[in-house]
Amino acid sequence: MITSRLFSSLAIICLIVFSLHSRALVAGEGDKSSLIKTGNPKLPEMSGKVEIEVRDSADKPARKLPVHLVYSRNRLSTVTEKTGIMLTLHNWGGTIWDNTPNPNQLAENFDLLVIGVTYYQSGDKDGDPEPYDHGYIQAMDALRALHYVYLGLKESNHPFDPTRIYCTGGSGGGNVTLMANKFAPNTFAAVVDLSGMASLSDDVAFNLQGGSFLNARYSRDPKSRSYLSPDMQEIRDLGNLSHLALQAKNANRCKVVIIHGEDDTACLASDKRRVVEAMKKAGLDVIPYFIRKEDVDGKLIKNSGHSIGDRTALLMHYAGKYISPKSEKMCRLIKPNDFDLKSAVVYPTKNGNHVIKYAEEGPVLTFVQSGR
Repeated sequence: MITSRLFSSLAIICLIVFSLHSRALVAGEGDKSSLIKTGNPKLPEMSGKVEIEVRDSADKPARKLPVHLVYSRNRLSTVTEKTGIMLTLHNWGGTIWDNTPNPNQLAENFDLLVIGVTYYQSGDKDGDPEPYDHGYIQAMDALRALHYVYLGLKESNHPFDPTRIYCTGGSGGGNVTLMANKFAPNTFAAVVDLSGMASLSDDVAFNLQGGSFLNARYSRDPKSRSYLSPDMQEIRDLGNLSHLALQAKNANRCKVVIIHGEDDTACLASDKRRVVEAMKKAGLDVIPYFIRKEDVDGKLIKNSGHSIGDRTALLMHYAGKYISPKSEKMCRLIKPNDFDLKSAVVYPTKNGNHVIKYAEEGPVLTFVQSGR
């Protein structure tokens, strides 16, 4: 009798254990993290480079996107519940950290996990056959890198401050910074543009005389592989009033700091002034600093042209108070960001809509033509 009862009890216990184990397996299958789904690596324990897989559209093959991470004191373990995240983006023709605020100084001075991105067409040269992207796919690469880090921290339950998300860049990186803020209008608490392009203007797009010396190598011929359609030129205009009005409607108000030389011959100050006035008219929180010849002091301000001076020092001087956790003016997000909202951002242009969807696996950009 005792043996029979003992056998029955053991059988019941085994059934319970098997049932719980089966449920755990099912739950594990249903709750696989987005990082596992995408095949992207976990965040490294030390500062360094990782590669994530991205796809620009359904009809294009996946490609590897190098993402460069800098932690305070080079260790992920130094990221705490007070640590924010910041992108610092290189210039047109540069790679990794070229001509952008120094990631180590940003990490140490402002308690940040800093991200650099070798984005689409990094290292571009004048003789390259493809026209220059000028912030479209490049901004998506920046957002994909940011999403990878943001998701990696959340899914590993690693503490960080999700209200402190920032972006900066120099020259072409300044343009990508403002485009990233346009495509993710709920995601950044503050952005700092240092001498970035304001638009893909005709002189830059088609190498016309009388404007900037930059050449993005586009064509007006619809039959050309380098054809620039009106929709693709329009979306790259950071002074588009209708687009800025849509940005201004979002709950999170990003502080936009613009630092630009009056005598910049690469990224013309007149075009940036147009963008600033449009931002103000739309109700965005923009603070411009246009550097004149009389501002040159030989120390912080070396010239009133494109470089101005050391871009790390310029950021700290003009925008440090909006990023520093020691400042009463530090900017924070007050509502969920685009990654958490998982919604869509839509910008209409002449013949369709540019749609940025924030799916679980990462942001996706598509252009949907009218009537489709």
